[in-house]
Amino acid sequence: MGSTRYPGKVLMDIAGKPMLWHLIKRLRICKNLDEIAVATSTKCQDDAIVEFCNSENIHCYRGSEEDVLARLLGSLESRAAEVGVVVYGDNPLIDPRIVDEHIELFKTSGEYDWVGNDLRTTFPPGMDVEVFSLSALRDAALRTVDPSVREHGTLYIRQHPKRYRLFNVEAHGKTCRPDIHLGIDTQQDVRIVVESIVNFKGDYSFSLEEIIDFLDRNPQLRASNRDVIRRWRKYRND
Repeated sequence: MGSTRYPGKVLMDIAGKPMLWHLIKRLRICKNLDEIAVATSTKCQDDAIVEFCNSENIHCYRGSEEDVLARLLGSLESRAAEVGVVVYGDNPLIDPRIVDEHIELFKTSGEYDWVGNDLRTTFPPGMDVEVFSLSALRDAALRTVDPSVREHGTLYIRQHPKRYRLFNVEAHGKTCRPDIHLGIDTQQDVRIVVESIVNFKGDYSFSLEEIIDFLDRNPQLRASNRDVIRRWRKYRND
């Protein structure tokens, strides 16, 4: 709830429901997830997130607000997970198919410690997903004490391709649209998310391709957040 650019955004109202509700609704469509958990902070302002999770029967883990690496690791260990999947709380339009495809690639290849699509931006931002082994995350937690790295969860893994086996999934064809931003960093991003959800009239199985079709039919809407400065870009190899 303590976002510096948009405080309270994770539970902001979108079409009559909290943003986190829409995200979980989408993730519940995934076929390759064993469980969904929310990792939030121990600060009192995040009591509201715990209350929401309790109402939705979602496991909620509380840890350090600043040390996201420790919070992420603690959340996964509390569920005895061997593989972790990260989807960010401000990406309510995430396509369940993309999440499933990343998990499937990680499981069937057996070659990687980390599989994701945010080393380089080819998918629209807001479709970010990472899949990784708990052994790699534990190793990263032991190896870095830098607060500026630990506050970004898996960043140490992503920054050390010689130590960890990384694979960045590239978007192709219609889904290769890095020009479209579908997450919520600031208030300027809200309109695209709200109007996209309203457009599908309660059907939460809509695909990224369908979102792109909708926005391409509405170019003014699509361009409405084009000029927002994105802080996360410095962590990518674009």
